[in-house]
Amino acid sequence: MNRLELHVPTIEELDYRQRIMSDSKTMSYNKGYDLDFDGYHKDTGCIDFPESEWLDWYEYFVGCEPERFYAYIKRKEDGAFMGEVNVHKSSDEDYDIGILIEAKYRGQGYSKEALNLLLKHAFEEMKVKNVHNVFEDVRDMAMKIHLDCGFRVVGRENGIIHLMITADEYGEI
Repeated sequence: MNRLELHVPTIEELDYRQRIMSDSKTMSYNKGYDLDFDGYHKDTGCIDFPESEWLDWYEYFVGCEPERFYAYIKRKEDGAFMGEVNVHKSSDEDYDIGILIEAKYRGQGYSKEALNLLLKHAFEEMKVKNVHNVFEDVRDMAMKIHLDCGFRVVGRENGIIHLMITADEYGEI
C-alpha cells in the first residue's frame, strides 16, 4: 500500500493533536469511562490539550527512544495528518501502543497500514521485544486490524481484551 508515513511533529504542529483530542467524533471510543485525570470529559471522551502543556508533553514524548515514540500518521499524497501513534515502555521488556485515526479517515483502510508502520518502527528501529495493546472487546474493527497485523489474544477480562505480538512473530509475517 505505502500511502502513509510516520511524521514526528514539531511543537508548532501540536495544534493538530489539540484538534483531534477535542473532536467528539474522533474521541467517541473514549466516551463514558471513569478516567481520573484532569482534562478528560467523560460525556464526550475528549481530552483537553491546552497550548500551555505542549512543551512539557513534547519533551516527555518526543526524542525519548527507546522509552517512548510518538508520531502523526501522514498521508504521503497530500501531507494530511490523519491521526497519531505511539509506543511506550510499560515494564522492563514490555511496550504498549496507541493508535488513533481521526474520525473522518476511519473505514478507509488506513488503520492497518498505520499499525504496520508503528510495528515496523517499534521492532526494527527501537528493537523492542514485544508490543501489547488493550481495548474493549466490542471494538470489532480494532480487533480485526490487530489480528491481521499478527497480534494474538493473550487475555480477556471484564470486557477488555489484551493482545500481543513479539518481535519474532512480527518477523514471520
